[in-house]
Amino acid sequence: MKRRPILLSLFLIGLALLFIQLTAFSPNPLKGKDPKAKYVFLFIGDGMGQAQVNLTQGYLAALDEKVGFNGLSFTEFPQVGFVSTFANDHMITCSAAAGTAMACGYKTNNGRISVDPGGTEPFESIAVKAKRSDYKVGILSSVSIDHATPAVFYSHQPDRNMYFEIGLDLTESDFDLFAGGGFSIPEGIVDGDSVNLTDLAKQKGFNVVNTYEDFDQLVSSEGKTLVLSPREAGGSSMPFYIDMAPVDITLADYTAKAIEMLTNKNGFFMMIEGGKIDWACHANDAATSIQEVIAFDNAIEHAYAFYKEHPDETLIIVTADHETGGLALGNNKIAYDSHLDLLKYQKSSVEELNQIVAQFRINKSGDPGADFKRMMKVVETEIGLNSKVHNTLLSDEEIAALKKVFNESVYGTGAEEGSYGDYEAIIRAAIKLLAEKAGISWGTSAHTSVNVPVYAIGEGSEKFSGYIDNTDIPKFISEIMDLGK
Repeated sequence: MKRRPILLSLFLIGLALLFIQLTAFSPNPLKGKDPKAKYVFLFIGDGMGQAQVNLTQGYLAALDEKVGFNGLSFTEFPQVGFVSTFANDHMITCSAAAGTAMACGYKTNNGRISVDPGGTEPFESIAVKAKRSDYKVGILSSVSIDHATPAVFYSHQPDRNMYFEIGLDLTESDFDLFAGGGFSIPEGIVDGDSVNLTDLAKQKGFNVVNTYEDFDQLVSSEGKTLVLSPREAGGSSMPFYIDMAPVDITLADYTAKAIEMLTNKNGFFMMIEGGKIDWACHANDAATSIQEVIAFDNAIEHAYAFYKEHPDETLIIVTADHETGGLALGNNKIAYDSHLDLLKYQKSSVEELNQIVAQFRINKSGDPGADFKRMMKVVETEIGLNSKVHNTLLSDEEIAALKKVFNESVYGTGAEEGSYGDYEAIIRAAIKLLAEKAGISWGTSAHTSVNVPVYAIGEGSEKFSGYIDNTDIPKFISEIMDLGK
């Protein structure tokens, strides 16, 4: 009669031992299946489609007198996929809608900043979730810090052009580090009073710096920091990489400093935007777009070096919000030939070249023939065209076409309106000629709807291989960082 309780006890003990063995060697279902990444970098190359990546690789190979593609640091990452970019209301997205999808995981209408398509209900970004979970957060960009892509991580506005209101949202943020160009609209009215956003940020507890010396001396602290570019270019952005001077801070500098300041035992989330890839492509400025991708890759190299020190705790994602310009590697003029190395002769961006022409217009002699000869000297020295040394001599037809544009613009209507600035028609015509001779072409000066690439390395990076939607990116990051709903 006493054997039955003993047998029952032995059976229960056996079940307990079996449970202990199973739970000791299998993941806890309450913790999820994925390992937790402690340090997460999200790099967004604004406007950087696959063609922009390949153009830069091909250019670097051509400089080495090779045919093919030289690697960029992120193109060596083991996980590669493609991302769909359409908005809620348009096949072709703007940066606001695409950024909202990548920051919050929801589709919205073009122009919305982390709010629903109706413009009223806010979406929570992955950066806000990370901060609430005691991660440090940094938002870095080469354009104005209130531009669409950085804004979607901290602001909620129905219109991306509400720059002052977006700036006000920044001053209310508890993120640890912001770094970018400047504020697009730095002053406005609040409750009848004039408000300067830089002064307001200081009042709200930000340490604001805007010189290289002060930036260089920044160290990790418990306070909040706002870094503004020492020298602003058009649209309150940082200067194009091709135009930078020693006084300027690069996106790579920002990234290295952010790693230094944000590294801590709890971890960090960092969004780094190469925003002026997009701007160069809006201008169809191939040489400048290449330099912007190189500057972007320089920033990624700092993250990659950090990953090598913390391989089991770090995730790096490199992608884009959309493609800009309809860039193609090839054109009808030279068919199967490519001479991408010719792009090295362009010394400045279309933005800087605009200034040269604007000054030229002020100082023109009044003799169109003589002035055109002087302008052609500028085209030769600054862009590299019509040079025997560079093997870029122009035909009579090409020179005649440039002369027609010159007479109509410098002696006529002036600059041509573009998506991110007014571009001098003579400069647009000259850089288009350079692109043709290099062997590339542009389909538009706006965005396109083609899928963009995504590259990833580190903990949880396998989620980003294959075909995904842009709304998947923050969802995957949230899972990998164990942020919950």
